[in-house]
Amino acid sequence: MHRVIIAPRGTVVDVGRSVVAPHTSPVVATWELALRLRDCRERRGIDVSTITRELGFTRNYWSAVENERKVLTVENLRKVIDLFGIGEDEGRRLLSLREAAKERGWWSDYSKLLNTEVQRMLGFEYGAQGVRDYESLLIPGLLQTPDYARAVIEPAVVVRPDEIQQRVDIRMRRQARLGGDEPLRLTAVLSEAALRQRIGGAHVLRDQLEHLERLILERRKTISVRVVPFTAPACGLFGAPTVHLIDFDKPALPTLAWQETVSTFSIISDEARVRDISRTYSDAREQALDEFETLELVRQCARDLPAGRA
Repeated sequence: MHRVIIAPRGTVVDVGRSVVAPHTSPVVATWELALRLRDCRERRGIDVSTITRELGFTRNYWSAVENERKVLTVENLRKVIDLFGIGEDEGRRLLSLREAAKERGWWSDYSKLLNTEVQRMLGFEYGAQGVRDYESLLIPGLLQTPDYARAVIEPAVVVRPDEIQQRVDIRMRRQARLGGDEPLRLTAVLSEAALRQRIGGAHVLRDQLEHLERLILERRKTISVRVVPFTAPACGLFGAPTVHLIDFDKPALPTLAWQETVSTFSIISDEARVRDISRTYSDAREQALDEFETLELVRQCARDLPAGRA
């Protein structure tokens, strides 16, 4: 008989056969496992020298575990559980997280194309409860049509022609999280400029705006789009890069931020920085039109575009 553990976010772990429910992310599981182990160690006052002495781990190995670069083997995790004096329930939770952490996320299919930090962002997004996004000149990637996404990607001088379709595919695969039984909750704040910048030409933008209108109407419960109009006198995010705030459904998992420019991108976990970004985002949302006014502006921008494929 297989021993089954019910793990966080509905993950079902069978010791003889791992079964991971939809939207359980190995990136999030690895992160949570590292957070829980570090918290347990610090609360019990166990220093790293004790771990190296009692378990034979090197400092570099334990540092890699606490910084999400390595996942403990089952045997080594059991040793840590015993050393830390972790109770049965928490021990089962840690073991189930370890099982989930060893799974393979869809983004791993693109490991030759995407660097580690981008893969982590995709993994965090996949396992998130919600995302708050800000864009100044573009429709957010989670809401883009394939043609619009391709028009955004093609001019990038650092992208080889043979990579373009793969990058479009990645963007479309991300959007799968907007559907299903537990859809990602998306709040998107964007500048009016994003509705008017003719990415790909008028016909591509028109199709994109019509797609955006459908999403707003059909997924009111999980997708909220708010536009900061040109008439807004000020906004703390004006001139800012892409901002992505990633929220989780567990109090133990703090909000993360993702910032992206032409040549730099990174996950931000520092509590003070994330708090400042969150406050600035909230201020931008306050400056935005309400959802009804946003919908009307999206429709108006589509109507303002010339007919045909100009």
